[in-house]
This record gives sequence, structure tokens and C-alpha cells, in this order.
Amino acid sequence: MKTRPIQLPEAIPGALPIPLTAAARQALAALSLTTLLSSLGTSIANVALPTLAASFHASFQQVQWVVLAYLLAITTLIVSVGRLGDLLGRRRLLIAGVALFTVASALCGLAGELWQLIAARALQGLGAAAMMSLAMAFAASAVPKERTGTAMGLLGTMSAVGTALGPTAGGGLIALAGWPAIFWISVPLGALAALLAYRFLPADAPAADAPRPKFDQLGTLLLALTLAAFSLAMTLGRGHFGWTNALLLLGAAACGGLFALAQKKSASPLIRMEMLRHPVLGAGFAASALVTTVVMATLVVGPFYLGGMLGLEAAQIGLVMSTGPLVAALSGVPAGRLVDSMGARRAGLAGLAGMAAGAAALPWMAASYGVPGYIAPLALITAGYALFQAANNTAVMADVEASQRGVVSGLLNLSRNLGLITGASAMGALYALGGMQAAFGVAAVLSLAAAGIIQRNAPSPRAECPLP
Repeated sequence: MKTRPIQLPEAIPGALPIPLTAAARQALAALSLTTLLSSLGTSIANVALPTLAASFHASFQQVQWVVLAYLLAITTLIVSVGRLGDLLGRRRLLIAGVALFTVASALCGLAGELWQLIAARALQGLGAAAMMSLAMAFAASAVPKERTGTAMGLLGTMSAVGTALGPTAGGGLIALAGWPAIFWISVPLGALAALLAYRFLPADAPAADAPRPKFDQLGTLLLALTLAAFSLAMTLGRGHFGWTNALLLLGAAACGGLFALAQKKSASPLIRMEMLRHPVLGAGFAASALVTTVVMATLVVGPFYLGGMLGLEAAQIGLVMSTGPLVAALSGVPAGRLVDSMGARRAGLAGLAGMAAGAAALPWMAASYGVPGYIAPLALITAGYALFQAANNTAVMADVEASQRGVVSGLLNLSRNLGLITGASAMGALYALGGMQAAFGVAAVLSLAAAGIIQRNAPSPRAECPLP
């Protein structure tokens, strides 16, 4: 199998930034809207759960599947969709994903039964999986290599904007027009995203004369079963780990072993396992999972601490919690530019140092200074995460072969999702056992561990290592 060198992007001192062409800016505009829509789909439904429980006369355990169905569809299928884009053409599959997301949004708004809404949300998640994985793959090829950080920072900003906008927009739409409105709003936006993608994204390259690799159906099934079992083990029980969770974890381990065996024997594997052993790619995936576990601590632990220890009302908690997405939205593009000027490795390490410092400082600053003492470290954690994410995405995606960008992008998004799912369970349990000091002490250690992984595995600016 042929290999080619990969060099971690580093800055050239004194170099002027390469301007983006009009075509690149138009492509990034189309990709930004698809990214915003997929993240909006994640956050906008959370605020509607009490309304949905009342409308469908259902329990919380039942309506939570409106959120879980979307997340599970993304998590279990994002790698497979990315690989399918590599084989069939990323542009056509991205447009198909946006179209599916748009149609599924309309079906959500039309749902008359809870099971219909859950099924439509699963379809919406499948469309979002294509949008997430292929948007990043497109962005890596739409701009010059030296501006990859800028492109990744922009997509990070749009993801943060969608996350921040979801609860506010959802609450307003429910008050004005009822819960179906939170899904209908995605229909015109999805139609616009599909139009922009069709108009501005470059056409897929014509198929080569050589036989096209086959899609790994067995690998796709086994990976989906592995990820679904793991995700359910981490989310069912609302923080209480029981026999169901243990059996699901055992099932995930068994399916994962079968998946690894199937990949070794497949002539056209879904994931080339040597990718996971590659120092830059493997380090990027591992660090991403650790860091998003840290981010989840702020999302899961924050509301309990703000309400229980600081005595804030629900509206005040929401206002304080909005600091994170707001900082991420404001710092995403500057972070991308900083990556282009500093280099991916140095920028990533700087971001992780900021996250570790913010996590270590948050418990005692919040205890000493109240809400301002909570907001300041939270802003540092979030800004550090924005810088790390732009740097890590740049390092992983910059030198990946065009034929593998979809699956690598899918793996990068998967690592984040797994970190969020694990963090939701683990950080909540740590807070219950040891309070803020335990949860954010572990968060600081995980940030430093991610920095160690990046530092140990990233090559020097002139070092070369083969990319599988």
C-alpha cells in the first residue's frame, strides 16, 4: 500500500496569509449553514421536552428519546456516512443529507404521535451525520493548506452559534407557535443550505477507470451496534449504573472486537485500522475524546452547582450557562487565524493549557467570588477549547488523502460525540461523589493528559511520518 508523508502544519514566521478566493468563501458559506443547522438540531429540542411530555401525555423517560434518537443516529452512523461520501462523492451525499434533514424536520413538525416524532428525529440525525462529517471534509479541501485553521475555526464558530441559539430560539418559537415550530424553522433553512451547497460546492470528481472499492456493509453494521450499545450504556438510567448498563457495555465490547476482526479481513474496510495507530491521527482522535469529556463537565455539573450552591433561578442559570457558547462563537474565527499563524501543535497545546488552568481554578473561584468567579474560568475553558478544536481539526485534516477525508472527518466527529456521551455520565457521577473539586480536578487532569498525548505524538515541523 502506498504511503505519503504527513507534516503537522506549523507557521512560517513572517509569512503573509494567503487570501481566500471567491469560490472558497462561497463554499465556506454553504458549509457554515449546514454546520449551524446540524448543531441547532441538537440543542433546540432540549428546551421542548417538558412541553412534549405534556402534549403527548408521556413521561420524561419517554420524551428524552426525542433527543437521544437524534444523537444516537449521528453517533452510530457518522463514520459510515463519511466513508460513503469518499466512495460515492461528497457533494452529492452532502446535498442528500441536507435534503433528508429538511424532509425529516417537516415530518417532526407533522408528527401526531410520540413514536412518529422519535422516528423522524432519527431520520433527521442521519441527515445531520452526513452534514457534520462531510462539511469538515469539504472545508479541508476548499481552502489552501495554510488557511485550514481559519476554515476549521469558522465551522467551530457556526457549531457554537447553533448550540447557543437553540435554547433561546426554541423557547421563543414554542411560546409563539407551539412545539412543532422548533422543527418547521429548519425547513426553509435546510432548503437554503441545499441550494447553496448545489450552487457553490465543487462537483465530485468523475469516477476513475479502476474498480470502485466496495462499501463495507458488515463493518458498518458491527460499528453501528458497538456505538449504539456504548451510547445507550452511558445514557440510560439517568446516572444510575445497573445491570442493563453493564450488559450494554459487554455487548459494545463484543461487537467492537468483532468489528476490529472484520476490518482486518475486509478487502475494503470501513476504517483502515492503521489510521488509529498513526501518531497524528490517533493522537488527534484520543485528545478530542478527552477534551470533550471536559467540556461536558461544564454542561452537566454547571446547572446543579449554580442552582444548588449559588442559589440561582432557572432564568439566571440559563444566562450564566450561555457564557460558554457565546465565548465559543466569538473566539472560533480568531482561534482559527491563531492556528494559521502559530501552527497547529503550539496552538493546540496553548488551548489545552488554558482549559487545564480554567478547570483547576473554577471550584475555588466560584466558591470565593460567586457568579463572576464561575464565569471567568468558564470563559477560559471555552476559549481554550475553541483554540484546541481549531488546531486539532487542522492537524488531523490538513494532510489526509482526498479519498479518506470523509471517513477521517467522521472519526473526528465520532471522537467528540463519544467524549460528550461519556462525560455526561462520568462527570455527573464525579460531581455526585466528590463535588466540584472532584469533577473539575479530573477535568484539569484530562486536559493535561490530552496535552501530553499531542506533545508526545506530534512530529516536529520538519519531521515526516507515513500516512496510511
